[in-house]
Amino acid sequence: MCGTNKQLSTEMKNEKAENLHEYSTKQIVQLMNEEDKKVALIVEEALPQIEKAIVSTVRAVEGGHRVIYFGAGTSGRLGVLDASECPPTFGVSTDLFQGVIAGGDRALRHAIEDAEDSEASGAKDVMRYVHPGDVVIGIAASGYTPYVLGAMKQARKTGNETIGISCNGGTELSNLVDFPIELIVGSEILTGSTRLKAGTSQKMVLNMISTATMIQTGKVYKNLMVNVQATNKKLRNRSIEIIKDIADVDEDTARKVNEEADGDVKVSILVLLLGISVDQAKVKLEDCKGNIAKALSV
Repeated sequence: MCGTNKQLSTEMKNEKAENLHEYSTKQIVQLMNEEDKKVALIVEEALPQIEKAIVSTVRAVEGGHRVIYFGAGTSGRLGVLDASECPPTFGVSTDLFQGVIAGGDRALRHAIEDAEDSEASGAKDVMRYVHPGDVVIGIAASGYTPYVLGAMKQARKTGNETIGISCNGGTELSNLVDFPIELIVGSEILTGSTRLKAGTSQKMVLNMISTATMIQTGKVYKNLMVNVQATNKKLRNRSIEIIKDIADVDEDTARKVNEEADGDVKVSILVLLLGISVDQAKVKLEDCKGNIAKALSV
């Protein structure tokens, strides 16, 4: 079982679902909902470990480095999903957060189950995608997926800080990494189907890691996505609403300044709040590495 003889809680039978095939639709969704209610509380128990992991990712991003997720199957897809959402949400490079899945991009749509069985492939992908200073995050519900273990071992060899997200206790993944996060969600209603509670808990933690990192590195001001890239009508309108909200100006003023700033929301806000030129705002923002909160305070 995943390279270990240890009985994993994620692989055990859920007694409440013993005769699941006999349940009505209502009974199925009620049981799923009942089980899912537990997940947020389990994630809450891991908040101290999640916080330590985020300190690491913030330090990396502030130092000009990146965050790279490694996983197989559902865990790999979740990593790719979270990384893929960072550019449109926070206006960052597609390079900053990356998701690497065992079996490559084809595995996003097609199950390549044996891809997870090779430690060598995980190590090879680290050598391919990871640079010095990057933080490497291994995601594996079991905590024993060979591909992920191989990636973490290689990352340790190259001196990269490592984070592990698993759904069992005392796993090999946890023992390998600098910052282990264990989400003990227990058995699934479909025995071994970790796309359910385990996947939900992993997604919640990935949301925390990427969102908190972006907030701490200045991609958010107040609770607004000031680094948004206005690539369509909806986002252009959102940009104007953000400028109006923060700078307390009318729509005409917000649009005029935003045009002068070539659509840069943060530059527009600095111009309006500090009474400086667009060029001065750009220099100030560059000096503060794009962190608008710092730019407003110096």
